[in-house]
Amino acid sequence: MQKEYISLGLMSGTSGDGVDASIIRSNGLNHYEVLENRYIEYSNEIYENYHKIKEKIHFQKDLKKYSNEILDLERRITLFNAKVVKNFDGFKDEEFLVGFHGQTIYHNPKEKISYQLGDGLLLSQLLKKKIIYNFRKNDIINGGEGAPLAPIFHQLFVTKKNIEPPISILNIGGISNITIVKDKVSTNKLYSKDIGPGNCLIDNWVRSNSNKKFDLNGEIASRGQINEIILEQALELFSNRKNKDKLSYDINDFDVSFARGLSLEDGCSTITEFTAYLIAEGIKFLNKDNSNKYLFCGGGRKNKFLVESIIRNSNLNKNDFDIIDNFHLNGDYIESQAFAYLAIRSKLNLPISFPNTTRCNDPVIGGKLANNY
Repeated sequence: MQKEYISLGLMSGTSGDGVDASIIRSNGLNHYEVLENRYIEYSNEIYENYHKIKEKIHFQKDLKKYSNEILDLERRITLFNAKVVKNFDGFKDEEFLVGFHGQTIYHNPKEKISYQLGDGLLLSQLLKKKIIYNFRKNDIINGGEGAPLAPIFHQLFVTKKNIEPPISILNIGGISNITIVKDKVSTNKLYSKDIGPGNCLIDNWVRSNSNKKFDLNGEIASRGQINEIILEQALELFSNRKNKDKLSYDINDFDVSFARGLSLEDGCSTITEFTAYLIAEGIKFLNKDNSNKYLFCGGGRKNKFLVESIIRNSNLNKNDFDIIDNFHLNGDYIESQAFAYLAIRSKLNLPISFPNTTRCNDPVIGGKLANNY
């Protein structure tokens, strides 16, 4: 019988609002069991500082320019994650492993960099635990995009939940990506790609034009009117951009400036439609050899206006879409569970990314081990 490990995955998405934390038990291969999920919201200080700094970082040189602010925030985020871990009951278990993704501040595979705020060495020292961190670096070094990294976990839960492939997992986080699972075992038949913005533009607009952090259930967008002229101009401008066909995105690859001057509601409607259109175009592009079946996960699945717009723009039947929760999976915690699983695979020196998922040259073993105690 293969040894199983207890692993806690810590995931902070590009919404920058807090930490998703999941504990799983797994052998890192063909079995996993979810033990607990929690969401812990950032303090207002961390939330505001992250978004202020993120808006300053557009080029690699900005990382050096604002290095003092970045390092201060990184320490605060690491201390915050340490408190998160210590509040779990199983924390004192000697076999407890932590997969620490950190908070993405800059992602640019062409420059061979994907920087997540999170000091794995400090976290290991604080917790006296083995920490797996810096998951994306090895993939980028080996020619990959560093994202998406969850597909191998998507394949696992498709198998565990007896979901028949081929099936596509549409994750709508800050950025949207798709995993196509064509086989329950072979990683050669596992495909993934970032296909556009997810919640990032909508959150940015709402955060900048109201006292809210996001558009709950798409309610703000539903009260507005889509400005068709501005939408058409924005889509045309994006279609002419050189980087529109990138394999992985950073939130800085998109902006909401095209909606400037619109009301909160009209801007939110127009931006949500822009987001949905790009996601739908990605679906149509990949649908040439796919099953036409999609499972929504990530925070964006709760935005009814966005989901309905994606389905309408994709020209597919509504029955071809479902939410992952209907398969007894919690769509809020797929990513945090994934990084708990990837931490175990990293410890076992098993690959976490593959040529068809990140475009790396060969299957790549992922995260770095910190054992600083």
